[in-house]
Amino acid sequence: MKRKLRFLLLLALLLMSGLACNFAELGTFLVTPSPEGTPEAAVIVLTPTSLPAELIYKADVEEQLVINVYAQVSPAVVCVTAKDEFGGCIGSGFVIDKEGHVVTNNHVATAAADLLVTLADDHTVPATVVGTDPGSDLAVLQIDVPPEELTVAVLGESASLQVGQRAIAIGNPFGLERTITTGVISSLGRTLERDDSDFQLAQVIQTDAAINPGNSGGPLLDSRGRVIGVNTAIRSLTGVNSGVGFAIPVDTVKRVVPELIAHGRYRHTWVGIRGRTITREIVEAMGLPVELGVLVAEVEPDSPADKAGLRGGEREVTVAGMPMLAGGDIIIAIEGQSISDFADLINYLVANTSVGDVVRLTIIRGDKQLEIQVTLAERPSDR
Repeated sequence: MKRKLRFLLLLALLLMSGLACNFAELGTFLVTPSPEGTPEAAVIVLTPTSLPAELIYKADVEEQLVINVYAQVSPAVVCVTAKDEFGGCIGSGFVIDKEGHVVTNNHVATAAADLLVTLADDHTVPATVVGTDPGSDLAVLQIDVPPEELTVAVLGESASLQVGQRAIAIGNPFGLERTITTGVISSLGRTLERDDSDFQLAQVIQTDAAINPGNSGGPLLDSRGRVIGVNTAIRSLTGVNSGVGFAIPVDTVKRVVPELIAHGRYRHTWVGIRGRTITREIVEAMGLPVELGVLVAEVEPDSPADKAGLRGGEREVTVAGMPMLAGGDIIIAIEGQSISDFADLINYLVANTSVGDVVRLTIIRGDKQLEIQVTLAERPSDR
């Protein structure tokens, strides 16, 4: 028994000493019989074995990728502060051209009357608000800095993003300037409710890259260092990161920002309906002929929907204990693209339409399928 305990102690010591060695090498332990006459004892030989080169290379490449992205993009990321308040960054932003335009969130740009921007070299300058858009939570600031002192972030595209793709965020969480966090794209095409409007943020990217207060307005990047989104919100019960963050897709940025620079605002398209995503409970309670689509509850007077002849609900029914309007049109497609829920309709309008466009809605009215042409108007400012 004593010999066995000594053997186990010796083995443990050798294992510990092996852990202290270079982690690029692994140890192979060989147990051989002891000299004759002492069968219980053993001789342990440690033979170093190199870690396969391809594994070392892979680890180095992935690490170097993040290092390179940070080196490339962090100089373009700025800290947005309030001129008359002490407390560090109220948000983030990033430079998009040599004229000194900075993209950030609307809720950052409107957080204070006078804003300052701090660059990567710690140079702080006043910032002018060029344009804001609550509907996309985007804004553009401008700073007066020589072009040679500016690093410009490269805009990518978001139409071909895939769930599981690498996502890298750079920003100023809790005032900790130019912090980098990494993760993946967790989901695409989300819609987010806004506290100040009946409308939603559309086509939102979900990521588990850590986003916290102060990250708002900073870039979400792909593995090549291209901007794929603008970090805008988190979902959390505590107010800090819980692995569910959201970013406005860069394709929305490329559509909205030029309008903000040119006109100071962006014109969102408007149909003028209130409706609900069809659920199994609604189908059963109302006896609907389809199981997917958007049930029109109300049509706003003098709206594009009203002018096109869309119809809202006519009678009240109770579904799962809640009163709802039944009898309205059911939208099942827009421009031939199927609509499964209200988010599909919103996302299509945001991604594919402009004010003045005519869109074809496929609807179910009673037992008939109809095509309705709707001329999109500008969303009213109070929406």
